[in-house]
Amino acid sequence: MAVFEEQRPRLFALAYRLLGSAAEAEDMVQEAYVRWSQAGPVEVPAAWLTRVVTNLCLSQLTSARRQRESYVGPWLPEPVLTGDGALGPLETVEQRESVSLGVLILLERLTPVERAVFVLREAFGHGHAEVAGILGITEAHSRQLHRRARAHVGEPRKRFESDREHHRRIVRGFLRATLGGDVAALERLLADDVVAWADGGGTATAARRPVYGRARVLRYLSGLTNRPEAAGIAWDIVEVNGEPAVVVHDPGGGLLAVFAVEIADGRVAAVRTIVSPAKLAFAATQLM
Repeated sequence: MAVFEEQRPRLFALAYRLLGSAAEAEDMVQEAYVRWSQAGPVEVPAAWLTRVVTNLCLSQLTSARRQRESYVGPWLPEPVLTGDGALGPLETVEQRESVSLGVLILLERLTPVERAVFVLREAFGHGHAEVAGILGITEAHSRQLHRRARAHVGEPRKRFESDREHHRRIVRGFLRATLGGDVAALERLLADDVVAWADGGGTATAARRPVYGRARVLRYLSGLTNRPEAAGIAWDIVEVNGEPAVVVHDPGGGLLAVFAVEIADGRVAAVRTIVSPAKLAFAATQLM
C-alpha cells in the first residue's frame, strides 16, 4: 500500500496527460491499484505501474474517441489547479507546456500510441528503450512514433508563453478590461486571429462553435459579462494547467467557469471557457 501511494501522484499526472480528463485519470489509477493489490511481488514497482497505467489509458483513449465524435459543442480538457503540484513539478517551460490546455488539445490529433510515446518522452523523460518496454514495441518504432507525434504537435507549440509573470499581467489586464467593459483596452489585448472556445458539454449554456477574430470575440465577451446572472459572481486568477487562468464563482462560492487565456506575442491568442459541471467537478474539489 505504501509503495503504491508513493507512486500515486506520478501515476495520476501521467494518466491525466494521456487522457485530458482528471476524472478518468483517477479511475485509471484506481484500477491500477486493484491490479497492484492482486499481483505478486514486483521487482520494479514504478516501471510496472507505469506500464499498467499507460496501457489502461490506451484502452480508454480508444473508447473516448468514439464518445467525442458525438460530443455537444467543442471538447476541452478538464481543468486542473496546479499551484499545489497536482500534476507534478512544473518548473520548466516544457513541464508547464505538457499540461497546458492548448497542448492537450493538440494531443487529440495523435493516435493513442503516438500520444503515449509523446507524453512518456516529452513530459516524463523516458528513453526510447524504456518507452518500447512500456508499450511492447521496438525501440525503432518508438522513435518513429515520436517523430510523427512531434510533426503533428510541434509547430503550434511556438505560441506558448514562457514568461509566467508576463502571462499573469496580461490575464489580469484581460480580466479588468472584460469586467469593466473597457472595449478599447480589450481590443488592444486581443490578437487579430484570436479564437474563443466554450465547453458546456450539452448541459450548460455555451457557444456550440468556436468564435473567430477580434471583433467577434469582443462581442462574445461583452455578451458574457452583460448577462443578468453575471451580477454577484466573483472572479479570481489562479494557476490552472500550469498557466494563469480566471476562475468564476457564484455567490455561494461554487465554481461556475474557468477561463484559460492563451498568450502569444504579448496578446490574447485564445480563450478557452469550461462551464460544463462535469468538467469542473475535479477543480471544484481542489478549491474546497
